[in-house]
Amino acid sequence: MSTPSATPGTPTPAATASPAGSGTARTAPGAAPEGGRWGSLGPVGLVLAGGLSVQFGAALAVSLMPRAGALGVVTLRLVVAAVVLLLVCRPRLRGHSRADWGTVVVFGIAMAGMNGLFYQAVDRIPLGPAVTLEVLGPLALSVFASRRAVNLVWAALALAGVFLLSGGGFDSLDPAGAAFALGAGAMWAAYIVFSARTGRRFPQADGLALAMAVGAVLFLPLGIAESGAELIDPVTLALGAGVALLSSVLPYTLELLALRRLPAPTFAILMSLEPAIAAAAGFLILDQALSATQSAAIALVIAASMGAVRTQVGRRRRTEALADLPQGN
Repeated sequence: MSTPSATPGTPTPAATASPAGSGTARTAPGAAPEGGRWGSLGPVGLVLAGGLSVQFGAALAVSLMPRAGALGVVTLRLVVAAVVLLLVCRPRLRGHSRADWGTVVVFGIAMAGMNGLFYQAVDRIPLGPAVTLEVLGPLALSVFASRRAVNLVWAALALAGVFLLSGGGFDSLDPAGAAFALGAGAMWAAYIVFSARTGRRFPQADGLALAMAVGAVLFLPLGIAESGAELIDPVTLALGAGVALLSSVLPYTLELLALRRLPAPTFAILMSLEPAIAAAAGFLILDQALSATQSAAIALVIAASMGAVRTQVGRRRRTEALADLPQGN
């Protein structure tokens, strides 16, 4: 999923170029790359590696669901990731206002909802279509925030992709799975907004670690209710830890390193490729082949995401250029 924002971590096609999603939406803008075009190949590789890690982690999660259930897998992912981030970040608990804590709690709720709905989706529909539908949340946020007529083109492309993916009525996909994926996209958009707010209120990745802990606490009763003692089975624990490391800890770290030298717009465009990466992971690990129509649908949504990002980048550059012009009296 996913994971676009001001704090390291979440997949998002349009997040870093706009208020957002995560992609998301994963972290704050990075510095410009050093060494020109060739100097950016390293961070680009890190971002792509992070995307591969997220989607192959999701594929591993799907294979774990028969053992632990969708809610159990989400619980393991959130709990393990929270423990790792809390140990690494060691966030300060004192000195924060009520508004700070309110923001991080809502961020944690959005994170838990995004993960929970997404795993409910991939338990019912293939990984590629699930990520494609999920990515509509950050894309919609980017389009609405921009308020430019050209974004109607990108919205139309995305809707065309959804229409193809649904076969005119989601006959080819489980309707509940599609609904869960769209819900995950809405939570991804909320994740992006509150990730940015959390990043402004907490230093480094402290807010992310605390929000992950909030999500873990919220999901723990659900995971226990669904999976019970299966959650402490050594094999299940090991696989759950693998999901957490592949889907959360490793990609967040790689993206944080990449964004120190990679421009945020480039990062956002690379995040737009996540539906394609998810489709590849589903095919290679889960044997989930896509039809030609589904592949075309994913391509349309990717094109819409990239177009929305480039539109916002162009608008920002024109605004900055006008601001640099000499002002008359």
